[in-house]
Amino acid sequence: MAATAEKNVKNPRQPMPEQDAKIRARNFLEVPTGYTMKMAQAEAARCLQCKKPACVTGCPVGVDIPGFIDLIAQGDMTGAIRNLWTKNALPAVCGRVCPQEVQCEGNCIVGKKGEPVAIGNLERFCADYEREHGTGELPPKAGPTGKKVAVVGSGPSGLTVAGDLITKGHDVTIFEAFHKPGGVLVYGIPEFRLPKAIVAQEVHFLERLGVDLQCNAVVGRTVSLDELFEQGYDAIYVGVGAGLPRFMNIPGENLVGILSANEYLTRANLMKAYKYPEVDTPIPIGKNVVVLGAGNVAMDSARTAMRLGAESVKIVYRRSRDEMPARKAEIHHAEEEGIELFLLTNPTKYLGNDKGRLTGMECLRMELGEPDASGRRRPVAVKGSEFEIACDLCIVAVGSGANPLLTSETPDMKLNKWGNVMADAKTGKTTKKGVWAGGDIVTGAATVILAMGAGRDAANSIDDYLTLGW
Repeated sequence: MAATAEKNVKNPRQPMPEQDAKIRARNFLEVPTGYTMKMAQAEAARCLQCKKPACVTGCPVGVDIPGFIDLIAQGDMTGAIRNLWTKNALPAVCGRVCPQEVQCEGNCIVGKKGEPVAIGNLERFCADYEREHGTGELPPKAGPTGKKVAVVGSGPSGLTVAGDLITKGHDVTIFEAFHKPGGVLVYGIPEFRLPKAIVAQEVHFLERLGVDLQCNAVVGRTVSLDELFEQGYDAIYVGVGAGLPRFMNIPGENLVGILSANEYLTRANLMKAYKYPEVDTPIPIGKNVVVLGAGNVAMDSARTAMRLGAESVKIVYRRSRDEMPARKAEIHHAEEEGIELFLLTNPTKYLGNDKGRLTGMECLRMELGEPDASGRRRPVAVKGSEFEIACDLCIVAVGSGANPLLTSETPDMKLNKWGNVMADAKTGKTTKKGVWAGGDIVTGAATVILAMGAGRDAANSIDDYLTLGW
């Protein structure tokens, strides 16, 4: 085993082919172009096939990682995708946007002495190969149980619940408020990171399994949870995400040219505003753009602004690089594309002209003090360090909250002080009988895979309820 491990460590990780940074910074085509079969099999051969795979313990949905990778190495792509589907209904999505570096790959034994096995790249390859070359044969389903489940929201947690329960034999209907399914996968993540055709294909896979999808259905307005029960649903899963924008409440915030990242990315992604005027949704085009925040949403906003034609895009963040919550790969891609990082910088006031339009912002230099409740060192203002940044468009990406549209209409479903649904951490059960919840509406804004993990736990609990009782 030791000799094999040494060999696998020395065998270099297959780099993911990508568009050239200067070219991709001005188009919306996907940045990574994907492995070839030869590259995928070479990377799969690096896996040690551990008897106690630590990578699996790092995966929120428990994918059999050594199993599907071994099948790729053997060239059995049908077997590989079937193995993946047993735990993950959205492998093409997860292979692209999951933070593998801190989950499965972060636990990879090969990574202890070298670069970890590229688990995410292999998952993506497997899903893409099935989409392009597969037979289209569906995985097996259990016999019908006669039970009906309503899933509110078609984001990653809702899609996971639907996929799990439909294969267990229950009837599943997804209610989606927008005109297209996918939740944050379609409105929040840009085309160049997650092509919408791939999301549509993953959703279509669930429809082929028998999931009923109803778009333009705003649960909490067009129908209530109690009315869904009256219509014959035996259980309900609430996975409506956290799409309520947050702002910083600093002077000048009402100037023209300041947008939430939620609106900006929804226009660009779901509404295809980057194709304007080919499509009828406009989007502000800035010459000098500032993005506030340093998470993945901030990176997506900054990279979108660059692709829409900005001459300069700056990310302003009050902490240092070490505290940036975005994935390292996203920060790296952003810098490659010419986006500047203004770190240890905190905006204090927006500046505008006599027409009420944004012209810049006043900022303070910061330094890091003692850690705060998040474990990150608290930024402290440096006195007398005020300076100005010129900008004509500011995108605020400092987090989002729970939209009260549904929860305010369901008084017997308890919320916490932030307006998130209170749900059991292991099962997703809420305080309302027959109702489960998971994903960002429970945890606040988090990752796709964590939302999927919550969906998996809730689906198992719902199945128990439908077969055994509450």
